[in-house]
Amino acid sequence: MKAVAIILAAGRGTRMKSRLAKVLHPLAGVPMLSHVINLVHSLHLEKSFLIVGRQAEAVSALAKTKGVIPLLQYPLLGTGDAVRKAEKALKNFQGPVLILNGDTPLLREKSIRDFYAYYQRENATVGLLTVRLENPKGYGRVLRQKSGEIARIVEEKDATQEERRINEVNAGVYLCDAAFLFEALSQVRSDNKQKEYYLTDIIGIAVSQGKHLVGLEAAREEVIGINSRANLADAEEVMRTRINRHWMDEGVTMIDPSQVRIGAAVAIGMDSVIHPGVCLEGETIIGSGVQIYAGRIRESKIGNDVIIKDHCVIENAEIESGAAIGPFAHLRPGSVVRKGAKVGNFVEMKKTELGEGSKASHLSYLGDATIGKGVNIGAGTITCNYDGLKKDQTIIEDGVFIGSDTQLVAPVTVGAGALIAAGTTVTKDVPPDALAVSRTKQENHLEWAKKRRLRQKGV
Repeated sequence: MKAVAIILAAGRGTRMKSRLAKVLHPLAGVPMLSHVINLVHSLHLEKSFLIVGRQAEAVSALAKTKGVIPLLQYPLLGTGDAVRKAEKALKNFQGPVLILNGDTPLLREKSIRDFYAYYQRENATVGLLTVRLENPKGYGRVLRQKSGEIARIVEEKDATQEERRINEVNAGVYLCDAAFLFEALSQVRSDNKQKEYYLTDIIGIAVSQGKHLVGLEAAREEVIGINSRANLADAEEVMRTRINRHWMDEGVTMIDPSQVRIGAAVAIGMDSVIHPGVCLEGETIIGSGVQIYAGRIRESKIGNDVIIKDHCVIENAEIESGAAIGPFAHLRPGSVVRKGAKVGNFVEMKKTELGEGSKASHLSYLGDATIGKGVNIGAGTITCNYDGLKKDQTIIEDGVFIGSDTQLVAPVTVGAGALIAAGTTVTKDVPPDALAVSRTKQENHLEWAKKRRLRQKGV
């Protein structure tokens, strides 16, 4: 598109009642502003600007990753003043300026392209998106002339009772000829109840100058801004439905889509099956043919044909093809599960590599460990990796058998093919193919239990 964009994201967002800037609140796993920035990026515009105010540094950081130029508005004197912050940077630009709000993350690329095509076809000076609401409270009303042409926009606080009954409202998305835009903004005054410079005042100025205005009605779900936590929850539901439908169209099965949450940055391969209660977050990559039951996966990479059973938590981990996880497993950051390996019930891993075909089937903690191929980790095994001051490594080489209830006190290495007897505490290296045993010698006292029972009965 031969245009430039200005995203307005400086506002206080007081109705969110939060210490966090409104546009930084997450939607589908990323800040709501990121959706608007990604939209602008997809349009391949000539330049894009982001007007920042509250928590400017954090908000600006989102823009820089996509080549959007942040401009500071301080003090916050309204939307008209915000747009004027880009005037100097656009001094020699001739063409339309697309103006968006950072709190409308549900806008689609197709809608903006259709709006741009309509604006160009009509050879308009100013274009805006409007929407009709059953309850328009809080929005600027669109006032039309008898001919149907747009006359002006009046903010609710400045509207009469009759004007407040109008249900067509300003969606806050504009296309405007750059030369007219900044000339009109120079005429805008702050003589209103909020003492601010309203961008909407350019509509009345355009009408007074006989400029051609066009309004295009938009889909409600796309243009309603997020001003409260309730609005955010509504937007989350819309986004969840969009994302889930997209992945189902790409060949992913969802048993009950209403109970599946998938972040905007997630990727899923075809023929994967997502069961109810699954939450996929961050830049998670799921391969093809994966079965995922209820649980949470974040910032992780899952290979092909993996099964992840119920109630697993997986964070910043990698699981290679053919592996099986869970139920009730916890893979913490830095965990790697190699091909065909198994992590079972109530097993926790942290900064640990479990080798190809190895198994840790139940009730174990594996931290700061490198475990080779074909290793069996018995129930109740613990790598004692922390001495109170620092973390140390445990190395278990290929083909090792670790008996149940074993403690490996790091730093320690168990050589290939070794066997660790059940109940052993390993405090020194075990040579390859050796048997390590560390337990108290068992003694059987004949009929001791029988005599005890008799004493208890007073016999």
